[in-house]
Amino acid sequence: MAKKKLNSLEDLGGFVFSTDRDFEPETDEGQETLSPSEQLLEAHFSNKGRGGKTVTVIKGFNGSDSDLKDLAKLLKTKCGVGGSVKEGEIIIQGNYRDKIIDILNTLGYKTKRVGG
Repeated sequence: MAKKKLNSLEDLGGFVFSTDRDFEPETDEGQETLSPSEQLLEAHFSNKGRGGKTVTVIKGFNGSDSDLKDLAKLLKTKCGVGGSVKEGEIIIQGNYRDKIIDILNTLGYKTKRVGG
């Protein structure tokens, strides 16, 4: 089996090379999650770059990755659909903006409907 050719440093999987002996990479594990009432989440509708399939994208969450994943799991369960978390955004399959906004409002989040 042939080895994959490395074309850039990103192909190494996010390693950070530094000559500074005191360098410590930034992690968001210690990041505090703001309370729901302090956050403004945006509910977007999108079908671009997804083969025409519609998704609802939740943007604007401030907090740790584990809290973001927990919120995504709750939304997916309540809507009965699949989804994922990528680059700090929650992606829910299908156009469930109104239902998601209602769920987030009952949890205490401030929400904004964006687009269409």
